[in-house]
Amino acid sequence: MKILHQFKALADETRLRLLGILAHHELNVGEIVQALNMGQSRISRHLKILMDAGFVVCKRNGLWAFYSTAKDDSSQGLLEAVLTGLTEVPEHKEDLQNAIQVLQDRRQSTISFFDELALDWSKMSQDILGDFNLNALILDHLALCGLTDQHGVVADLGCGPGIMLGLLAQQAQEVIGVDSSARMLEAAAKLLPDQAPVSLRLGDLEHLPLRDDEVDAAIMSLVLHHLPAPRAGVLEMARIVRPGGQGIIADFATHNNESMRSRYGDRWFGFSPADLHAWMQEAGFEHIHIQTFSVNLDLQLLVATAQSSGA
Repeated sequence: MKILHQFKALADETRLRLLGILAHHELNVGEIVQALNMGQSRISRHLKILMDAGFVVCKRNGLWAFYSTAKDDSSQGLLEAVLTGLTEVPEHKEDLQNAIQVLQDRRQSTISFFDELALDWSKMSQDILGDFNLNALILDHLALCGLTDQHGVVADLGCGPGIMLGLLAQQAQEVIGVDSSARMLEAAAKLLPDQAPVSLRLGDLEHLPLRDDEVDAAIMSLVLHHLPAPRAGVLEMARIVRPGGQGIIADFATHNNESMRSRYGDRWFGFSPADLHAWMQEAGFEHIHIQTFSVNLDLQLLVATAQSSGA
């Protein structure tokens, strides 16, 4: 009997605490171990029980596995009851704070990585993209939408050292560059010509330093796979695009190239077109079109373009 199996799975404090953090964050085992300060074997044993009961799902990403609560309607009632009961438990609040700190530490590690990479960004792009001109493809799409020739406000989210910003500054009315790395923004400021219509802003892509509907177009190029919560990044991107505006996301298709994690600090090994489409649709984008291109290192590049519905 499934309901009896589920109640048995819930009859343990550690498993309740696991559900408490996995309902809010998608984490790998190492991150869960840090957040709960427990041994890996103990965590793995309880995760298996929760998966067998249908409360937790595992998503493989290269050699890493990420865990989150299941979205199965048959278990949502019990899960919601558990989460409601946990709200007043001090340990749960501490677990959530620890999980946030673990992700913040990982985010800081990524920022430090890109701080060091700022001066070698062009070489890295060449190693991965080869002769494929992603910037030109993005500019062509913006031109087709009438967002160049000194028209429109365009945001480059995760702008890096500003190569795309310089190209946009020649064509758009106003350009906003956002990056979490101060070193990247310093490099961008040096690259941009004087009096360029560009505003540089320091901030996380999951919490953008922009107002609702502030831009006519937003670009997120090869940064989504670094975010702890890529879905949240897409939702935040949609928030800043005015109704009828454009959203462009370029990132890798799902792959198993472990060197991308060791050499470039990638958190996610790309995304499926279906996931990218679903996130953009959930965020309020419509007329979503995804193209696939072959690049170096046996990777496939997804370029998704869409229009904001303002939903």
